Amino acid sequence: MATVLKQILMLESVMHKHQIQTVKACKKKSCFCVSQQKEGWMFFPDQENNTVGGRGPLHYPLALIVTDTGKKMAALMLLLFSVGALFFSSNAQEAYNKLPETYRKGVDLTLEKLNSHAGIQHHFLYLRSITKSDIQPGFDVAYIYHHFYLKATKCQKGTVDSTACQFRNDRPLIDCAICYKTFQGEIEQQPQPYVHCVHKPALTEEMKADRVNHCNTMGYSSGAPTLLTSKGTE
Repeated sequence: MATVLKQILMLESVMHKHQIQTVKACKKKSCFCVSQQKEGWMFFPDQENNTVGGRGPLHYPLALIVTDTGKKMAALMLLLFSVGALFFSSNAQEAYNKLPETYRKGVDLTLEKLNSHAGIQHHFLYLRSITKSDIQPGFDVAYIYHHFYLKATKCQKGTVDSTACQFRNDRPLIDCAICYKTFQGEIEQQPQPYVHCVHKPALTEEMKADRVNHCNTMGYSSGAPTLLTSKGTE
């Protein structure tokens, strides 16, 4: 098979050079033709003994060897790119879905606050968690702390179905920290949820300290250990 393909490629080169439409090649008693068709190149065996009304040999096409190679390669690259984009966006959705429900509600609240800013033009997706911590003093009450990253996509802000949204790699991550109280799994408005987001390169040590102090103050109010040292996960 490799020998046949090699012969075909050699014939194709000769045909292109000399502008020949069809070439027949034989090896021992076996012959085949290579013909330049409108759609591309066609390879088929030449059956000399099969004729119809003396009008010449019948050709039985077997396989199209080359057809608009450039277009095929472009289509393949586009397909691979699309599949890759869907793969990464689906991974982001999967990471979000794996969060406990009370943490997902915090991410949703953060995105709502983020989208309220006029300077935000693109749709953001949850990327991954850095730290998760909670206090559960009882009576269906919990105090939640969540430090995580958001990543910009190519979709416009306000996109409802984000399954096809592709991540942008020309924008910095947004570093977010949020702490809030929940009762029976719902976010309470008192104490007011604390949401702090900033582009990751702009995050300072002072900002980190302010986050810790604010969220620990919320934890103190419950009479439980500090929020950032209780059941924390990296």
